[in-house]
Amino acid sequence: MILIKQKSDIIGTLSSSLCLIHCIATPFLFIAQTGSATCCDAPPTWWKFMDYFFLTISYFAIYWSTKTTTLNWVKPLLWLSWFALLLVIMNEKLELLPLSEAIIYVPAFALMILHLYNKKHCNCSTDKCCTNER
Repeated sequence: MILIKQKSDIIGTLSSSLCLIHCIATPFLFIAQTGSATCCDAPPTWWKFMDYFFLTISYFAIYWSTKTTTLNWVKPLLWLSWFALLLVIMNEKLELLPLSEAIIYVPAFALMILHLYNKKHCNCSTDKCCTNER
């Protein structure tokens, strides 16, 4: 459990980075798919569910990061970024508001930067070194 708490920022950064790569690759895959085959007009189901996979991983990474950080201002920003990412993904799936596809990069990039900043600020080797209970 200590390892998960200490590595939550690394996991969060990795998840956010992979999410960004997934978001960047999607338009190129659609272009390649359109040019190569006429059988399918939608992305594969597994590709569409990767959004939820990254959201789940980032949720737990944020949960553990906010439990161990000493930076009180990072906690609400991590959660705000995660909820923004959730809202953008849900809007994309449900097509509620006409938002630019590029808007998804903002919360994903914010999560990545916040996790990296928190990781740099909080380098622990014990279970309680980064908590407010020093």
